[in-house]
Amino acid sequence: MVINGSKRKVVYKRILLKLSGEAFQNKKTGGSLDPDIFASIARQVKRVHGLGLEIAIVVGGGNIFRGMRGESSGISRTTGDYMGMLATVINSMALQSALERIGLSTRVMTAITMPAVAESFILRRALRHLDKGRIVIFGAGTGNPFFTTDSAAALRASEIEADVLLKATNVDGIYTEDPHVNPAAKRFVTITYSEALRLRLKIMDASAFSLCMENRIPIVVFDFFKAGEIERVVRGEAVGTRVFE
Repeated sequence: MVINGSKRKVVYKRILLKLSGEAFQNKKTGGSLDPDIFASIARQVKRVHGLGLEIAIVVGGGNIFRGMRGESSGISRTTGDYMGMLATVINSMALQSALERIGLSTRVMTAITMPAVAESFILRRALRHLDKGRIVIFGAGTGNPFFTTDSAAALRASEIEADVLLKATNVDGIYTEDPHVNPAAKRFVTITYSEALRLRLKIMDASAFSLCMENRIPIVVFDFFKAGEIERVVRGEAVGTRVFE
């Protein structure tokens, strides 16, 4: 489709962008929330939003707390997972602030009721926000322990009927092995859901792959930190790895 008569074609109308919590962390200082990183992410989102897309975002909380990490400190997995959900809300609020600072209209919606902080997730309300051009940030995962934010991203993408789930990482796609560990690892240009599940590729968990497969939502895994990459993705260029039926 072409937005506003522009020659810059985009192939999706509504996208769900999944950002890991580690994306917000300053790797040099170890700081959990890096304002420069949030500002950079906000600028990239604004450029894509300017193409006329409807954008929903799911954020992780691994830069602050992970449920499984708590078990080593004597915290039960269930309690740890709820703590991780709260961490995603902190990230959601920080991202909202960065987006609104550059003139974008946003809403944070959470799977755990906390009316003083954000709206509770109601599908019809989320769809209304998207229709009005607001960027919707989904926090608190699925609201249930033992589910990752990748699963939350697949769930929300299915609920809002997103055209694609964009998984932003720090590598340029899905590899046979971690390319940071094994430079000889090979990148998949395309792969089916079934192959990804059979090979137990760790870029997303099995439940997320299965949910996208069931609802026929393609997944594009790409390097979010490569300049202009997300714009190339939404224009349908061969970027990263595409997972499809």
